[in-house]
Amino acid sequence: MKNPFLIGDAIYLRPIEREDAGTCMAWLNDPEVAHTLMRHLPLNRIAEEQWIEKTCRDEPMAPLCIMVKETDRHIGLVGLHQFHQEDRHACFGLTIGEKDEWGKGYGTEATRLIVKFAFDTLNLHRVWLQVYEYNARGIRTYEKAGFRREGVLRQDHYRDGRYWDTIVMGILREEWQR
Repeated sequence: MKNPFLIGDAIYLRPIEREDAGTCMAWLNDPEVAHTLMRHLPLNRIAEEQWIEKTCRDEPMAPLCIMVKETDRHIGLVGLHQFHQEDRHACFGLTIGEKDEWGKGYGTEATRLIVKFAFDTLNLHRVWLQVYEYNARGIRTYEKAGFRREGVLRQDHYRDGRYWDTIVMGILREEWQR
């Protein structure tokens, strides 16, 4: 394990580094991966390196790399952003970029690790996220980790020639503790 921050059963999470830009850029430019993300435009290495540097410098918590323990392979990113200190909540984000690792439970484990950290260490009260209605795999992952549907942003997202709903999901500290 290289620089582990949070350690699970099958994965560990480590801080993102500038050297991760090439891997992340490839995921974000892959149409299948990008289909579930709130990003539409192509990305080059310079822009991704700048984003990593800016995020690490300006955000309270930079994204973490999802690493498979057995192989030490970088397969995705996970993190919290849009922190609201007064109300003690943050937005959650997850990407499994390596498509051959989809469906193995790594996303669920990464989600649970971050949510536990959010409540037990950061003393947050609520963690929330947005997911497109067509992202059934993502919705299942979040529900397995305890998130509940809170609302719908109707026809909020345009893709593939039509408008789609964006589902808002959240989990409260007391729900996590149960």
